[in-house]
Amino acid sequence: MIIAMAGHVDHGKTNLVKAITGTDTDRLPQEKLRGMTIDIGFAHLAVPGHEGISLIDVPGHERFTHNMLAGVAGIDAALLVVAADDGIMPQTMEHLEILDLLGVSHGAVVITKTDRVASARTACVADAVRHALAGSTLRQAPVFPASCATGAGLPALLAWLNDEAARQQNHADPDHFFRMPIDRAFTVAGSGTVVTGTVQSGTVEPGDPLAIALTGRRVRVRGLQRHGLAAGYASRGQRCALNLAEVETAEVARGQWVVSAQAQSATSCFGARVRVLASTRQALAHWTPVHLHHGTADVLARIATAGEAPIAPGQSALARIITAQPIHALHGDRFILRDNGAHHTLGGGMVLDPFSPRKRRRRDDATARVYERPSAVGVLAGLLELGENGVRVPAFARALNLTPGALAAAVRATRAIVLGRQASVAISPGLADALTVRAIAAVRAFHTHHPRAAGIPLRELAAQVAPKLDDAAFAAFVRGAADRRLVALSNDVVSLRTHDSAATEEDERLWRRVRAALAASGARNPPLADLAASLRIGERVLLDFLHRKRRGGEIRCIAPRRFCLRDTLAALANTAAALTRESPGNEFTASEFRDAIGTGRGLAILYLEYFDQIGVTRRAGDRRRVTSDYADHLRPAEHALSGNAAPGRASVGK
Repeated sequence: MIIAMAGHVDHGKTNLVKAITGTDTDRLPQEKLRGMTIDIGFAHLAVPGHEGISLIDVPGHERFTHNMLAGVAGIDAALLVVAADDGIMPQTMEHLEILDLLGVSHGAVVITKTDRVASARTACVADAVRHALAGSTLRQAPVFPASCATGAGLPALLAWLNDEAARQQNHADPDHFFRMPIDRAFTVAGSGTVVTGTVQSGTVEPGDPLAIALTGRRVRVRGLQRHGLAAGYASRGQRCALNLAEVETAEVARGQWVVSAQAQSATSCFGARVRVLASTRQALAHWTPVHLHHGTADVLARIATAGEAPIAPGQSALARIITAQPIHALHGDRFILRDNGAHHTLGGGMVLDPFSPRKRRRRDDATARVYERPSAVGVLAGLLELGENGVRVPAFARALNLTPGALAAAVRATRAIVLGRQASVAISPGLADALTVRAIAAVRAFHTHHPRAAGIPLRELAAQVAPKLDDAAFAAFVRGAADRRLVALSNDVVSLRTHDSAATEEDERLWRRVRAALAASGARNPPLADLAASLRIGERVLLDFLHRKRRGGEIRCIAPRRFCLRDTLAALANTAAALTRESPGNEFTASEFRDAIGTGRGLAILYLEYFDQIGVTRRAGDRRRVTSDYADHLRPAEHALSGNAAPGRASVGK
């Protein structure tokens, strides 16, 4: 359990930590000299039968509020310290407001220095404290009068701390990947780089591969400690020190995050719910410059309010935060906003959509409201309801930092239909039903207008039925419909299974002419318009005919309105294979392929992009190589059809 101290300067936070733990958290020479905490300090309180409590001492002076904010990142509870002689002071209230903005709902108030005042004064301060807590997240916090000088009140405080430690022992977080904001980085002789922080989510173990979130630098956990002792793991809500291999201390610092590789991300614009403190002097205007405190980082940013409307004191609204430099932020993270001069706390909020676009879109507010839902299941259900774009599953999982198990559970709970071999897009069952009805109607209409055509091209069907859905996702949707025998799919042409476009003698004569013309052109494959002109036939008639012939696999559509014989493509693939074998590094460029086949660059690129698409070649930068099974991709193939039809329900690509 992690508890942060809070309160005005010189109200006895450091002395209180020392009184209950025996540890002096003022470690800097300047702190000793000035008798004032400047940076965050740490102490451990042993709790019999439990893991114990990590206490974080934070500075109370307003000039060091940025350090205080770094110390309260990810805490479980707080001890708000108020001196009996001074009573509530400005930093008392600012720290209380910060804790409220961060959603800290567990804690207690300690009235220190009670030995210096009469009991009536202590009671008066206690009443003032309870009044200040009303309406905040700490409104239920108990109040403990105490004296570090005499020890009075400390046993009651320790008893409460023991109870809190017993209550918060479950740190398991299997649904999220490991993330930890770094608050200290230093070198230990003989061990190397060590970083410390509070685990924000997930679990880390020795040997785990991690990454520095913004730089992408890959590191490895050589060892870890909790409370100064070697440990086998650290989980959400625990303080830990990580000994990192493969990184220098100069490469890491406060403000950065160390995370699982799967959680690595960066953003410079995120959607949020922003709350402005009632104590601020004026409304938060659109495009106000601010200091954004997130995790242990302090970066400059601007607030883009919804509709450019100001947010009044005491009110909350949706907004986008645009940062001056990238940060690592994910859904559910809390943040604090301070004025541009870093003198006053203005408000704070919660990250909703961590990867919001800089340019405002019509549906941004609706999306942000969905992200306010408290669970991954609720968020996914809301996103599925928003429209016909579907939900990009990898982006959704990354935004919410979901492990594969947690993602699968959310998909099951929402009955989402995931399309694509890479599980790329999810749609709702209702949308799947609607798309099925539309698709069958569109295919039937196409057959009515083009009875001699084999079917409607997949891209044309997508444009009619699901123009907002990703092309690959729609293709997976149609493959699923074909698997359930709702439609037939062959070489990217969709038809009803009852459709008959049997070839006539006239078709056979036309095919001989087309095949001869394309064979004669070889690699210098003509576009549809030129081919139609040379054959003296209408383009639409020829296009329908070629789509019918695609079903047999003898001809392929390599680009819109350009067709090529399969034998020609096989010969070109063999040329690419020869270049792969003969070129340095077994890779070739587009220019080398162009020279080998004797065409212009544009046509050579067209062939190569088609080969990339169907798996004949694999591209890396400006070079390519032929795959080992390239010949298999140029054999005639009919989509396998199996299973039973179910009215109105589409199946999905796995």
